[in-house]
Formats: sequence, C-alpha cells, structure tokens
Amino acid sequence: MDAAKAPGIFIHQYAGLPHGLAFEQWRERAVGSCGLDIGPSQGDNIDCRLQVSVVDNIALAIPEGASAQYSRRQSHLADGSDDLVLIAAHAGRIRVGQNGHTVELEPAQLVLVDMSITGTVGHTDENRFTSIRMPRRALLDINPRAEEKLSQVLSDGAVAETIFRYHALAASQGPHLDAVGQRLTAQHMVDLVGLLLGTDAEHASLARGRGHAAARLDLMRADVMAALGRNDLCLSEIAARSGLSPRQAQRLFEQAGTTFTEFVLEQRLLQARKLLSDPRARSRKISDIAHSSGFADLSYFNRAFRKRFGATPSEMRGA
Repeated sequence: MDAAKAPGIFIHQYAGLPHGLAFEQWRERAVGSCGLDIGPSQGDNIDCRLQVSVVDNIALAIPEGASAQYSRRQSHLADGSDDLVLIAAHAGRIRVGQNGHTVELEPAQLVLVDMSITGTVGHTDENRFTSIRMPRRALLDINPRAEEKLSQVLSDGAVAETIFRYHALAASQGPHLDAVGQRLTAQHMVDLVGLLLGTDAEHASLARGRGHAAARLDLMRADVMAALGRNDLCLSEIAARSGLSPRQAQRLFEQAGTTFTEFVLEQRLLQARKLLSDPRARSRKISDIAHSSGFADLSYFNRAFRKRFGATPSEMRGA
C-alpha cells in the first residue's frame, strides 16, 4: 500500500511474495517513481518500506524493512536518467553493485553511484542505508571531477556526519518548505556531497561557505527546537553536536542576523504564544506553559512576552 505523509513525501510499502496482482500494482507505482526494480534481498518475500522525500531537484530515500533489493537494470536505462546517487551506510554491511563491480560499506561510509549504468543495493533489518539522488550537472557544478569518485568508498568525518544528520532533517522538513527554502536546502545538500568528494580549493571555499555552514546552522536550529523545554540549554552543547566551537557557532547565528540567545528566546516565546492560543491547552496554567517552553523564571517570561507581543500572557489567552 502506498501513502503520502505530505506533499513531496512518498511512501511505497509492501510485504509478501514478489508476484500476484497486489505486488504487480505496487511494483508498477514504486518502479515508476524511482526507476528501479524491487525484489527480495533474502528469502522469498519482500518486506519493504521506502520513503522518498522530494526537495526541489533532489530525492532523499529512507529504505526500511527486512528484505528488499533495489536494482537498476538494463531495461531501466531507457529512461535516460544520468542522475548521481550517494548511498550512505547506517548499520551492518551494505553491498553496492555498479556495472559488475561491488563495494562493501561499513557504517558511516558512503559511495557515489551512477543511474546511467546498471547497479544494485539491498537491505535487511540489520543492514540499513539512506541515499541522496541529485542531478549530475548540479554536482559537477560544485565538483567538476566528481565522476572520478564513482564506486569508491568514501569517508570524511565531519562532512560525512553533517551529511547523515542533514539528510534526516531535510527528508522530514524539506518538503514542507516553500520553493526558495527547498532550493536552498537542495543546494546545501549538493554542496556537502561536493565537499565529501574532495573538490578543488575554489569550489571547496564556495561549498563550505554556502553549503556546510548553512547545513550546520539548520542543524543547530533544529537541535534548539527539539530541546526548547530545557531551561539549561546552552550554546556549547548545541555547537558540539555540529562539531563546532561555541565561538564558531555564535558566528554562524550572527551571520544569519541574530545571536544564539536571541534565537532561543524568540522560539520559546513563539511556542508559548502558540500554546496560549490553543483551545486544547486552556486548562494549563500559564506558569506550566512558561516552564514547558523553557522559562525557569515566570517574572522574566511575563516581561519578555509583553515586550515581544505587546500583551501579557493572560491578555493573549483572553483574546
């Protein structure tokens, strides 16, 4: 059965034998959307849940399940796609085949493959991976020698870690962004892949300044949003998760026109206002809403709220 969580997020799910009407109908939709055939990776049954998030001109895939193998066969090449795909291993050993050549990935390793030639990759419950599909020209613009790295095992600590984390964020949030936000997110992802492949100095400077920095800022913002309720949230902790010093992290926030402290305060106030305006939260005390939004001092919360919105929390709730 196929389902869509949101515009731009597609889920292809199937469990059972690889034949019969239900399988053929599912296979036709799944193959048509990704240009791949899907069969069992072990045993006789397929157990597959494939989520694909489309963000501007890239597609971010998260395959799950106990038995699925994705194959780009000779017959599929007629679609003319020459996109490049970065496959990232998360758990177990991931075997990736390209035109008869096979590489094996350990967790945290990656490999770039080519949609214009045949290939295979599969997963089980123990062997998991994600992928990023991007236009060849977009990657060559940031790394003109990217094709030289095809089918090579890749690993670059900080950049690889940022790619793994940014993939998860972009796959869940990217499709909900407007056209400009999606275009920037896709460009940042391609910039990161270009850096991973080891581009020349000129392009690397562009990719670091445009892609790596922006991705790290997006990740830090997401980490803040996930921890807003903690009144001990600090810059050093958020910076460390993105492999930055507090000073480097502060500089990224300042380049975006704010400071870490200002960003946290704004998000906490916006969350509190949302809760105060929610009919489902009318029974909650204002002090409880303030605390759950990360404010340890109720007096400070009241002052900051009135300064930001021109009304007290009580007045906001009454309105």
